[in-house]
Amino acid sequence: MELKGLDEKTILAISKHKQEEDWILSYRKNAYLSFQKQDEPSFGPPFSLDFSKITYYKSQEDKFVSDWKRVMKPIRCELQDLGVLESEQHLDGMGVQYESEVIYHHMLKELEEKHVIFTSIEEGLKKYKDIAKKYFGKIVSYQENKYAALNSAVFSGGSFIYIPPHTKLNRPLQSYFRINSRGMGQFERTLIIVDDDSELHYIEGCTAPTYSDDSLHAAVVEIYVGKGSKCRYSTIQNWAPNVYNLVTKRALVDENGLMEWIDGNIGSKVTMKYPCCVLKGDNSEGVCITIGVARENQIQDTGARMIHLGKNTNSKIISKSISSNGGNATYRGKVDIKKTASDSLAFVKCDTLVLDKISKSDTIPTNIVENASSSLEHEATVSKIQESHLFYLMSRGLPKEKAIELIILGFIDKFRKELPMEYAVELNQLLKKSL
Repeated sequence: MELKGLDEKTILAISKHKQEEDWILSYRKNAYLSFQKQDEPSFGPPFSLDFSKITYYKSQEDKFVSDWKRVMKPIRCELQDLGVLESEQHLDGMGVQYESEVIYHHMLKELEEKHVIFTSIEEGLKKYKDIAKKYFGKIVSYQENKYAALNSAVFSGGSFIYIPPHTKLNRPLQSYFRINSRGMGQFERTLIIVDDDSELHYIEGCTAPTYSDDSLHAAVVEIYVGKGSKCRYSTIQNWAPNVYNLVTKRALVDENGLMEWIDGNIGSKVTMKYPCCVLKGDNSEGVCITIGVARENQIQDTGARMIHLGKNTNSKIISKSISSNGGNATYRGKVDIKKTASDSLAFVKCDTLVLDKISKSDTIPTNIVENASSSLEHEATVSKIQESHLFYLMSRGLPKEKAIELIILGFIDKFRKELPMEYAVELNQLLKKSL
């Protein structure tokens, strides 16, 4: 099944194909009406998309399997070449989305015995309706921005995760997303609930081949972190340079909870992504460590948002940006400490490395403190590779390219340390290819 062009018929066809209940179809319709009324976001770089040329739904397999042998051989071989099958041995569970649908899903049996839920968003909305109705669309509204509305209207695929109270996973869960067609739009929807006194590490990976036609990735991620719970969301985005990557991610953090975003952006034509923590509960914490690497004809407009509501809340944003060959790597962030968030602390550190004279980087912060007992600290640096550092390394026998590589890896060391070992190695390889 393939659906191209955006109108109400497309919305109805997606919903009918998925055999959805009326409440989901109503949500889609309302979101589409909101999408039609909304202008392009006032923030971020200017760009133009022809929504009539995008394929909004495409699938060769409508139901996922838990055995790789039952996945179509060409798709299985493609994912094997990308290293997806091999990475599963390091995980407690994995889901794979190809185009518009989740095609593979597997979780260790011991997690099922602990009543952990890890499935596709479609299965989650049907089988766990009480949980879904409580959280779905509540943390990110379709009125949030034009692309959150678009996702809400045509979403397909994505993950539904529920971690019961007092449950801690020893290894991560992972979802992998692949766009493989020309002019394709991928609109996965992820909903994660980490109930009280629990822990989860979730990893996301994504790739696409390069075509001359533009593709669109407009995802929405909603995360609820319960009292005394911890959630870490790690992603390395390596979309092809024809992909517009426009994502809305937000977490609501309850009392004594901790949300960590580890967010890497290397691929895509344009990226607009600002993971957000709403620190609702007293003593809650939010951390966001990001890296944006922009090359020729790339704009990485990334950063983070921290909204302090509870008392004694803490947030930390560490942003690393690298631009080369005319790329534009920009930090855009917001920290807002509300009147209710007394005795709160926020720290923002933005470091940029510009590798040549034709590249660009901007730092665009919005910092607000609305009470006298809280404090916010912001640091920002823009630098280039110093000749003295290159001379020192080259005098020790290193060729110039290797010396530059070592300096860059040292620059992003804080980000790499937060990744599992196999993903840190993958990041190193991607950086070597891209710079």
